[in-house]
Amino acid sequence: MRGIAGAGQNDRAILLTGQDGRSMQSYGNHFVIISSRVGWSYCGPNAMGNKKSNETYEQLCRHAREVAILSATQSLLGWDERTMLPASGGDYRAEQMSYLAGLIHRKQTAPEVGEWLSELASSELAADPASESGADIVNLRRDFDRKTKLPQALVEELAKLSVLGQQAWVEARKANDFERFRPVLERTIALKREEAAAVGYEGELYDALLDEFEPGAKTAEVAKALTGLREQLVPLVAAIAQSSRRPNMELLKGRFPIALQDQFGRRCAAAIGFDFAKGRLDTTNHPFCAGLGPCDVRLTTRYDERFLPGSLFSTLHEAGHGIYDQGLPRERYGLPTGEAVSLGIHESQSRMWENFVGRSRAFWQHFFPLAQQTFGEALGRVSLDEFYFAINDVRPSLIRTESDEVTYNLHVLVRFELELALLHGDLPVRELPGAWHAKYREYLGIESPTDADGVLQDVHWSSGAFGYFPTYSLGNLYAAQFFEQAGRDLGDLDAMFARGEFMPLREWLRTRIHSEGRRYPAAKLGLRVTGQPLSHDALIRHLRRKFTPLYGLK
Repeated sequence: MRGIAGAGQNDRAILLTGQDGRSMQSYGNHFVIISSRVGWSYCGPNAMGNKKSNETYEQLCRHAREVAILSATQSLLGWDERTMLPASGGDYRAEQMSYLAGLIHRKQTAPEVGEWLSELASSELAADPASESGADIVNLRRDFDRKTKLPQALVEELAKLSVLGQQAWVEARKANDFERFRPVLERTIALKREEAAAVGYEGELYDALLDEFEPGAKTAEVAKALTGLREQLVPLVAAIAQSSRRPNMELLKGRFPIALQDQFGRRCAAAIGFDFAKGRLDTTNHPFCAGLGPCDVRLTTRYDERFLPGSLFSTLHEAGHGIYDQGLPRERYGLPTGEAVSLGIHESQSRMWENFVGRSRAFWQHFFPLAQQTFGEALGRVSLDEFYFAINDVRPSLIRTESDEVTYNLHVLVRFELELALLHGDLPVRELPGAWHAKYREYLGIESPTDADGVLQDVHWSSGAFGYFPTYSLGNLYAAQFFEQAGRDLGDLDAMFARGEFMPLREWLRTRIHSEGRRYPAAKLGLRVTGQPLSHDALIRHLRRKFTPLYGLK
């Protein structure tokens, strides 16, 4: 959900006359009009193309950017809801979101959009699906076909229930009472089944919902990937559990003033490449990142004065998302070629900066002296090795967002299997807390004593985001492969990090991944970047290479 001020009718005349201080530059088969007055750019085909097709494509681009403005406005209201909204403002916010969702849906499914796309399908602008115009046409066609299958009333009700659901989730979590949340979750699941039926699927209902977040992915493929990953992780977790080596976790539980955590987190996020002149950081119940435009990316985190890693690694994680959003082609904003390709790829960026960089020893060779200076009372007498071991502690835990790299994907597997059962009707919602406990006993050997730290810990189901959780594990797999390739291309990354040099990696990611937008599907993008299909091999190599010396494994 990203927006940019779009081109209007007057801009088309200006575009031809070159007035108002604007300049025209040609890039291949497209021109870019840059406005010094309002700070946005408009992309369209140049005179090399068929005139009628050019005009149609220009209309399509203008329309897409108008939709992006509305979507960004809706996203801004969503950010405000989870950070600033007064306690009693939820009902009216739900009405606002429902209205905007309906308005956006009407514009996305307008008959003329289908006519433009049909006309362009046989034009030279669509001949190469990897060109800017070709990728825009292919992806807008895909989006149009999906949206036109959804009744507007269903779209509006889902948007409204998303707000009410999140409000109910917040209250239920505070009260540690799943029953307060159960009615809205039951209604949400019923609506998601309606959505899947409307979109259509062959054999597996979940495919229709997964496709919204990871276009083209299939449930069977995801299940196979997660199962294969679990088979490799379980023996590694067992070997670590049998090790006699254990970090001193108490050193992370001293006094870490929130103001200083905020200051330190911002310093780290800026160092890895997040531009605070084009973004901000706020607090929320469940950290997230909202990209609202090319120069407006909102990060959120949460703080615990007695535990440093919670906020720090949440901030690095969300900064990874934000760096991706800030690296998308600004001149293509509002079009598919200016959007992230999938949540799996988006998650690869956040997990890479959080874990492959932020939890590396090299990162802390650079930042630990500053951490000791900032949190002298808690870390003044702690060694780098002690701190590094503590932030890489591996043990089954209750909270997904605070879990270690080795067990994290087991948390995802629990949620994936539970939401499949909920959607298929195999698991009644009233039995969800018990099923949650059973899964955690089976996969992690622990059980949450509360609903708040159990079935109510994640916000996703309250907002109707069924099909989202698997993208976290896909992101881990992509992150490992991208990081390996970056090391081959750039050289010794650890040496760079130890010197505080993070821009080479950020620029490599921006060039190889961010700048491509939705030009290629996720799987193809991964193949182009690494030369390898998606696999768990790189992630397992990373985990073994990192945790074998820490825990003295054979």
